[in-house]
Amino acid sequence: MRNDVVAVASDHGGFEMKGEIVKFLEEFGCEVLDLGTDGPESVDYPEFANLMASAIKEGRCDRGVLFCGTGIGISIAANRHPHIRAAHCRDVTEARLSRAHNNANVLALGGRIIGGEVAKDCVQVFLKTEFEGGRHARRVAKISD
Repeated sequence: MRNDVVAVASDHGGFEMKGEIVKFLEEFGCEVLDLGTDGPESVDYPEFANLMASAIKEGRCDRGVLFCGTGIGISIAANRHPHIRAAHCRDVTEARLSRAHNNANVLALGGRIIGGEVAKDCVQVFLKTEFEGGRHARRVAKISD
């Protein structure tokens, strides 16, 4: 796993899983930029997706991991930003291909959908997989156009 700065953010539905992943990342020597939320009280996921988008745009991190109850809502909110390619993943194959084929810069996970070990596996694969480029680069470029 690379020793980059990795941003994390969640709403209340992903708060518990975010805590697990922060510890996991720190064990691997990653610097973690925790954008919140800081407790289990109900909050609105678009605010945290927007914080992630700003952190990436400002260069405070290259990649991030978002969490909400399902991973769906927060990924939709994040993908409204043209420089974000958030991939909602439920397993390591999706996490790997989101990087290799789609050059995703944000991984979205469902804190109420997948278990902690699957989430850790997804994060590890997401961070260590490089973008393949080639035929995929043309397609990714069309996303940003």
